[in-house]
Amino acid sequence: MSAEAVPPPPSYTDRPAVYKSNLEEFEREGEDRPPFVLSYREVKLLGIAGVGFFLDAYDLFIINPVATMLQYRLFGGHSLPPGLEGFIKAGANIGSVIGQFAFGYSADYFGRKAVYGKELMLIIFATIGAICDPTGALSPNGALIWLGVWRIILGIGVGGDYPMSASVATDRANVRRRGTLLAYIFSNQGWGSFVGSLAFIIVLLCYKHTTEVDGKTSKVDGVWRILVALSLIPAFGTLYQRLTLPESTRYEEARKAAARIGDEEAVDELKKKANADPAVSEQPVKSESSSETTEDKVTAEQHAAAKSGHFREFLHYFSEWRHLKVLIGTCVCWFLLDIAFYGINLNQNVVLQQIGFAGKTGSAWNKLFKIGVGNLIITALGFVPGYYASILTIEKLGRKWIQIQGFLLAALFLGVLAGNFHSLSKPAFIVCFAFLQFFFNFGANTTTYCYPAEVFPTRFRASAHGMSAACGKAGAIISALAFNSLSKKIGTPAVLWIFFGCCIAGAVFSLLLPEVRDRDPDVIYEQELRERERLGRS
Repeated sequence: MSAEAVPPPPSYTDRPAVYKSNLEEFEREGEDRPPFVLSYREVKLLGIAGVGFFLDAYDLFIINPVATMLQYRLFGGHSLPPGLEGFIKAGANIGSVIGQFAFGYSADYFGRKAVYGKELMLIIFATIGAICDPTGALSPNGALIWLGVWRIILGIGVGGDYPMSASVATDRANVRRRGTLLAYIFSNQGWGSFVGSLAFIIVLLCYKHTTEVDGKTSKVDGVWRILVALSLIPAFGTLYQRLTLPESTRYEEARKAAARIGDEEAVDELKKKANADPAVSEQPVKSESSSETTEDKVTAEQHAAAKSGHFREFLHYFSEWRHLKVLIGTCVCWFLLDIAFYGINLNQNVVLQQIGFAGKTGSAWNKLFKIGVGNLIITALGFVPGYYASILTIEKLGRKWIQIQGFLLAALFLGVLAGNFHSLSKPAFIVCFAFLQFFFNFGANTTTYCYPAEVFPTRFRASAHGMSAACGKAGAIISALAFNSLSKKIGTPAVLWIFFGCCIAGAVFSLLLPEVRDRDPDVIYEQELRERERLGRS
């Protein structure tokens, strides 16, 4: 058979058929539910996988007030040294890049079960290390360095949670509700920011008499430690569940398929699982002709073969332009998004100053309280609603549409803020900033997380997701380190115009990505493997 006579492998631009499966009666009930109505097992999975994003946003929020409180504890109310302030703010993101690469590849190589939970253990370990900062024994600079180092370790755990939770959830998700489940998990970022701002206000109120009446400003040292320590509650609450979560059937099947390329039954098996309820994904699957479970069938030799060929297959898969361009799209879009998103959210003091909540006047306690209230307003207005707009519409509008419109509308409001930064009234500024946050989250901030989990096959999903997320955090690091110095050199409006350009470029690079609604990448990958086998034989 000549190569010309063989039909080309399926392209990412071809919309695949919606695969049916012979579901049990209780599974078919899920087909009648709206995508945003979750089953008990999906809610349980949401609780297990979502805590990492809750902690990520909680940490992202509290580092700003923590830095302000350290000014009063260590420097008598004066500003922190710019280099060290940037170090503690960027530390978690620096660690995240390491964690996303390392945990992403490990999850594909060793399996989700072998790795999941270890990232949460690292988060717990680093949080305890951070709150043990000996501010009274070390020099002020030494105390900041201590905190920054532990925040890097914390970031490794937080970063590892991105590919781990995305893969664990996608492996178990019904294809028709996969995007909604991922959006639900990612929406925990909104709740992390909201709870962080609320906790800050409550703990600060508890210390009002000590700092306001007694004048013991140094007692804010206890406020920031309590705030950081509160994150241990959800971390410990889900650790056992993560460590005991069984391997998913989809991952086991992907590993088996890697050891027997060309098996004619592989596509049919994957099609049967394409729309399976998450209830099935966590249970061992029994063959009709045997009482052995899937786990029993996967021999040690198959596991070894799958592992030894993993890196080679990874390189081969992304050596093809149709796959590489998708990886470029997920990486670059996330990078551009995080430059703008973290540039705004790691430096909210600029925004708070514009809306009158910068805490520039009054006592130390009043300054901190104003900052907390301002952050609560910002979070409640735009952060949380944007995530839920994505949850309710992602299966109807699709990921690509939401991402492109999110980038463009975020660019619009960044342009309004940049062009009228000093002339907008406070109400107008608040409304404009709330819409900016809304379209970040009803847009690319949600979909850049969903895309790598949905577009790549199970065999490479965690690795590709980790690479994409690491590119995003690289953008966040650039913003954290460069925002303040750039603002002083060229002005805040000029920096906002740079963010405007990043969002426009993000919309353009989104054109590299396919729509992944109702799409099973494992079926497509198995078909490609079979086609490769046919070409090799012809």
